[in-house]
Parts: sequence; C-alpha cells; structure tokens
Amino acid sequence: MAKLLLGKEVTDALNAKLMARTAALKEKGVVPTLAIVRCGENPSDLSYEKGATKRAELVGVAVKQYILPGDVTKEALLATIDEINADKAIHGVLMFRPLPKHLKGDQNEICNRLDPKKDVDCMTDLSNAGVFEGRSDLGYAPCTPEACMEILDYYGIDCKGKSAVVIGRSLVVGKPAAMMLMGKNATVTVCHTKTVNTAEVARGADILISSAGVLGSLTKDYVRPGQVVIDVSINWDPEKVNSKGGKGAIAGDAVFHEVEPIVAAITPVPGGVGSVTTSVLMKHVVEAAERA
Repeated sequence: MAKLLLGKEVTDALNAKLMARTAALKEKGVVPTLAIVRCGENPSDLSYEKGATKRAELVGVAVKQYILPGDVTKEALLATIDEINADKAIHGVLMFRPLPKHLKGDQNEICNRLDPKKDVDCMTDLSNAGVFEGRSDLGYAPCTPEACMEILDYYGIDCKGKSAVVIGRSLVVGKPAAMMLMGKNATVTVCHTKTVNTAEVARGADILISSAGVLGSLTKDYVRPGQVVIDVSINWDPEKVNSKGGKGAIAGDAVFHEVEPIVAAITPVPGGVGSVTTSVLMKHVVEAAERA
C-alpha cells in the first residue's frame, strides 16, 4: 500500500505559520487583504470562493469581494482592476478565470492590467516570467503547482537528481510545475496529448505529476513500484460513490484502486493537492502584505 500524501497535514502546518505572520502584521497595523473578483455565478467559482473565504478567515486574512455581472463590459472590469491597483489596503487579487466568453479575446489585456505586486495567482506575464526565471521578486507562482511543491517539501521528498515527469503542459499547472521541479534540481520531462509513448515515459519517473484533467487517464500501465505520484486534476466521476453513499464524486486522473497498490506514495483526490492550494494563495497574500 502506498503512503497517502494528505493535503490536510501540509495545510495545517502552513496555516499555523500564516496565523503567526498575520498576527505580526496586525501588530504593525497591517491587515493582509485579498480582493476576489468574480464575473457571474459559475458554480465552480462560487465553490472555490467559499473555500478561499473560509481559509482567509482562519488564518487572519481579510477579504474584499468585487462581484460583477456575467455580461460585464471590458471597460467596467478594467475600471475595477484599476480601483484595486490604487487601493493600498488591498495586497492580493484573485480573479476567476476563464472570464465570460465575450471577454475571451481580451483576457490577456485584462489580466496584465493588474499590478504584478498584487498578482497572487500568476495572472500577469511578469509573474509567469518570474516562474520561468526562478525569481520570487516578479509576482507569484500559480497556486496549484506551488501546492505540489509544498507537499513534496513537507513529506521530505528530495527532487535532487531525480527523474520527474509532468503530464500536461498548461500554463496553469504543467509548464510552471516543470520549471519548479527543475528549480529543485530534478531532471524533467513533460508529456502532452501529442506524446507518443506517455505510459512508457511515465513509468521511468521517480516523481510523477499528473495534470491531464482526464478522468481515469493514469492507469497501472503508467506507474511502477517506488514512485511518488502527485495527482493534481479534479474531475467528476459519475460512478464514484460519494460521502452520502450516492453516485457521483470528484476524482483525479489516477485510477486510484489500480495505481495506489503499486506506487510508494500518492496524493488522494479529494484530500490532496486541492486542499493545499487555498493555503498557498493565503501565503502569497501575506507575503505581498509583508513586502508592501
């Protein structure tokens, strides 16, 4: 049986440190503050917002919400971002993406309007450059791949000289995760939809990060004994039995009952990476407040 890399343990340790840091800031008269910008009522946005607000309250971060209609104009959204940029009491911004369809073509311009110093979820080009250059002074890394690194660090998994494989090449998880693993001195291979022999490449990894976002895509054929598997994806499995005994629950890329008996360690879904992501977001807000 694999060791379960539980997000709760990592989150508890992170939260304890954050509480101490927010208390120190408050003694100096600074309340770390996160602005949440949401356009419309997307259920997944609402769910994440609820979790983030709860986590913020726990660690001592204030939240200011900017709720805009689903048909918000580009001009109105840019004006909201300008208002946030000018407000010295706001230290970090979480803006839900993807933006509504009618703003899709303007997403790059809208995201880059944000002050990189407040960009706690890697929306700007400058923050992305910071990830690729390994510089922490150019904004902040995306929260999900950083949560993967927090899990590896917490459980004492040394990446130095190890072979790491990342499945997925998105700018949100795959590419930054690959850069961060390189920063930890791993030798990294990135697999994607055009990779010919993904299962064979994946079996060669010491550390395997799966962010394909495809339910059941990581089968026993992709793994071998001794591996550490970080399953990033959150998919909906209509057949999985949920906590209420009914059908339908979230699941990762891994066919868990196949993969878990083979590998050395694995993150469960739910209960793995996702639970750490919101604490990383709060860590970025606290850092931004400390820098400000």
